[in-house]
Amino acid sequence: MTDQKQVDILLDIENFLAEDLGSGDITAAIIPEAMTAEAEVITREAMVLCGQAWFDAVFKVLDAGIGIDWLVNEGETIAENTLLCRLNGPARGLLTGERTALNLLQTLSATATLARRYADAVAGTGCKVLDTRKTIPGLRNAQKYAVVCGGCYNHRIGLYDGVLIKENHIIAAGSIAKAVQIARQQSTVAVEVEVESIPQLHEAIAAKPDRIMLDNFSLEDLYTAVKVNAGAAELEASGNIDLDTIRAVAQTGVDFISIGALTKNVKAIDLSMRIKLVHNYA
Repeated sequence: MTDQKQVDILLDIENFLAEDLGSGDITAAIIPEAMTAEAEVITREAMVLCGQAWFDAVFKVLDAGIGIDWLVNEGETIAENTLLCRLNGPARGLLTGERTALNLLQTLSATATLARRYADAVAGTGCKVLDTRKTIPGLRNAQKYAVVCGGCYNHRIGLYDGVLIKENHIIAAGSIAKAVQIARQQSTVAVEVEVESIPQLHEAIAAKPDRIMLDNFSLEDLYTAVKVNAGAAELEASGNIDLDTIRAVAQTGVDFISIGALTKNVKAIDLSMRIKLVHNYA
């Protein structure tokens, strides 16, 4: 992870903590300031671990005297009831940071865990599974990182680093050809066009975008699209694809499959942090 990424994480953490802390943790204040403690974090269910940097940053911002010893690695598949890490340091800081740190770790691990399931589902087909912009507000970059941690790939990060021409853009521009032409004139980034039928696919191929998104195509139409395209542009399948159907879609020969559920439909991993030992130096 780059130094700039670490800086960005710390800035995000300050905002996340401010949301929870407000004017101060009035419950942790009942604990003597001089008290130190040891704590452990375990997972109650199988998972792919993701988010160590965010978890660590919570306690770094709160109290530099808190130490964390990770017993498992980022991206590792973890069995249920596994001890993930041990923490030690000022008890107040441990208690204040507990919820924010666990919220981040359980959400990013959930994203990585789901991504791993999708990556495994298409293994050996040559097709790559992409995320979308359907992320939790404030966690775009973190969830995008988690997707990669789980073995899938990132689509564009936002509206600034890739052109994706959809139905309303085409209507407003006048045609697929016109929309692609204008996009090429305005920017040097990759241009993708969404199509909803084989006739539209022909229009898109003629306009020469970098990638064509096949929206809600049947398996039969996906096979046809791959044949019609004949390598002219990258092909991305999208729409109503889940773990039960994704392998069949990948086997049609498309290059990519985008899945909004990777970041939108995650169910947080069940994690638990418990104080195991306290030292009262008051």
